[in-house]
Amino acid sequence: MNIENNSVIPDLDFNSPAARRSRKFRAFKDKTASVGIGLGGVSVIIAILLIFFYLLYEVIPMFRGAEVEPWKHNEQVVEPYAVPGSGQTLYMAMEEQAEIGLRVTDLGELNFFSTLTGELMKTVQAPLPAGTSITSFALASENSHSFALGLSNGQALVFKHEYKSTYPGGERVILPTITYPLGEAPIDVASVALNLLAFNGSEGNFALIGGTQQNMQAVFISQTENLFTGDIELEQTTTALPDLGIKIRKMLMMPDLAWLLVAGESGKMEVINLRDRDAPVITQVLDASSSKITTFDLLLGGNAILIGNEKGQISQWFLVRNDKGEWLMTKIREFETGNSPVIDLAIEHRRKGFVTIDAAGDLRIFNSTANVNVLTQKVAQANASMITLAPRANAALIEEAGKLTLLHIDNEHPEVSWSALWGKVWYEGHEKPKYVWQSSAANNDFEPKYSLMPLAFGTLKAAFYAMLLATPLAICGAIYTAYFMVPSLRRKVKPFIELMEALPTVILGFLAGLWLAPFMEENLPGIFVTLLMLPAAILGFAFCWAQMPKKIRWLVPDGWDALLLIPVIILATWGSIAISPSLELVLFDGNMRHWLTNDLGIAYDQRNAMVIGIAMGFAVIPTIFSITEDAIFAVPKHLSYGSLALGATPWQTLTRVVMPTASPGIFSAVMIGMGRAVGETMIVLMATGNTPIMDVNIFEGMRTLAANIAVEMPEAEVASTHYRILFLAAFVLFMFTFMVNTLAEVIRQRLRNKYGSL
Repeated sequence: MNIENNSVIPDLDFNSPAARRSRKFRAFKDKTASVGIGLGGVSVIIAILLIFFYLLYEVIPMFRGAEVEPWKHNEQVVEPYAVPGSGQTLYMAMEEQAEIGLRVTDLGELNFFSTLTGELMKTVQAPLPAGTSITSFALASENSHSFALGLSNGQALVFKHEYKSTYPGGERVILPTITYPLGEAPIDVASVALNLLAFNGSEGNFALIGGTQQNMQAVFISQTENLFTGDIELEQTTTALPDLGIKIRKMLMMPDLAWLLVAGESGKMEVINLRDRDAPVITQVLDASSSKITTFDLLLGGNAILIGNEKGQISQWFLVRNDKGEWLMTKIREFETGNSPVIDLAIEHRRKGFVTIDAAGDLRIFNSTANVNVLTQKVAQANASMITLAPRANAALIEEAGKLTLLHIDNEHPEVSWSALWGKVWYEGHEKPKYVWQSSAANNDFEPKYSLMPLAFGTLKAAFYAMLLATPLAICGAIYTAYFMVPSLRRKVKPFIELMEALPTVILGFLAGLWLAPFMEENLPGIFVTLLMLPAAILGFAFCWAQMPKKIRWLVPDGWDALLLIPVIILATWGSIAISPSLELVLFDGNMRHWLTNDLGIAYDQRNAMVIGIAMGFAVIPTIFSITEDAIFAVPKHLSYGSLALGATPWQTLTRVVMPTASPGIFSAVMIGMGRAVGETMIVLMATGNTPIMDVNIFEGMRTLAANIAVEMPEAEVASTHYRILFLAAFVLFMFTFMVNTLAEVIRQRLRNKYGSL
């Protein structure tokens, strides 16, 4: 063949300067791309590690132990000082800032003093009637600041200490005052000396119970305001208590004024029902302690009792309703303590915690909900007699041998323990131990419930139902699209399904909560019929289509016959929904939800797991489909052709050659889809009802870890226990996805090694 002169290929000079520059530039680009890709990968790893360490940084402070040390003022340790005032101490308290203390004595002195120096700031003398003395003391609760003094003439005085802050000249000045909730005049309680006294009440309803062992009277007081004069008038009802039959050491009354608790010196406890004020009834007599009771106090909220004894044991009790509807005082838990007798016990004002001081001088800090001994530390000798806490629980005053010692307490997160986060806890007012998440309430004496189990369960439940729907549909669709569908149709179907992933999840959640959930509730029988009708309709149409004459089947291009299923699916779904009202009327008397609840005992919530399965499954399908389809389509064609050439059917080739080869990619798709389902926020936030319950019932809702963080993080106080537990929830979610992905990668590599040689 002749080559024209103008077609002669010129010689290439690979050593020319231009060629060398081109090679250097290409090498530079390759090096830059390699470095850029490497930096990108390292940056992703660093970003993940930063997230990990930041979550850990917010979580670790919860698990630091408490610390107690002498109080310091201007970098100087506050030394112990003499007890201010005279007489024996009946009660001590501190105000919010722990700058002013109150000491009530048996001489009727109410002494306000500086907690730093012991200097008396103000003394209020109780208005005792002439010739009387103080014979008893009763505290309503620490956070109410109300207490009563029982007198030798059978009368009682009720006091309340309050504090007002002013800022003259820009400096804070705290002014302590004493008020009289029931007036300054003594209240008649009994005709004998009040050697024993119990007091409680608030908001216009109070009760005083006092007297001697043989003569006990109860006085119920109701405050009303005169509409004409504006004066406060007191209405009193007096009732005699039955013979209690035990030698009484101390009495306590619950805030609802319905129960009186009596501690006997022998370790017995009696429970008296005061609901019928004309006829109080002893409902229980219990052996509450194995030795002499030394402390007997109400926990914050007044619903639980704490009992300490000479053996150093401390137990918590509260009323529990049994199967018969009876309220019984029940021992809930014991706390780990020492062997020395418990001398005194102080209750925290805002948390379910308390501190004790024993005969050996050991200070112990406890949290009742978490059932933990946060700290044990020796702070006194063997003659400490009283301890009190500041309202913020950051300071404690200890009376020892006529001196007061001010201590600083650092105890930020006593509510946190393994059992409180992951175990069943017996909360006040509940019939048995439960997993409960309830982080806030309207009242100040609320018991926070921080169990992460309902949230973890809800997360897995939502992911399970979503994957139950999405996995078979996505994988089967990917198999057909990649292996059986003609290329021209595949080029249209695959982008359309992948486009579904671009739908905002907030829109899906909005539609699921406001449209899908009510629709499913109204057409519940039709939904279940649809689940049965669709497979039957598809199989029936496939069978009928196969029986059609070839001239009819050949009218549809090869590979496009799957489109014929679209009207079949639409008609089957429409027919199932259309017969739903009639089916519900015939089978369920017109209300399937009522039938489920009353006849089967299955609770039904409109926003339930079935709604989540459909809505979140719809969101997860594109992820699993796309990766699975790519994995199957990427299987080398010579493997399929070789299998078919050896006589295998297309189905045998798919199941024995294509699927095993693509199994690493399919497994990765499922794991990525599961990670998407576990971490989904907006859909579960808007379509589940956000009820943190543990119930496998498909008709009940749930709350997930991600949704809980989204709901409660904006309202959580920064650095609070609630705030840090939400970060712990995020850390748990992070670690769960990390472990799942790690496990998935290990399995994927093993599958690749096993089937990579095909």
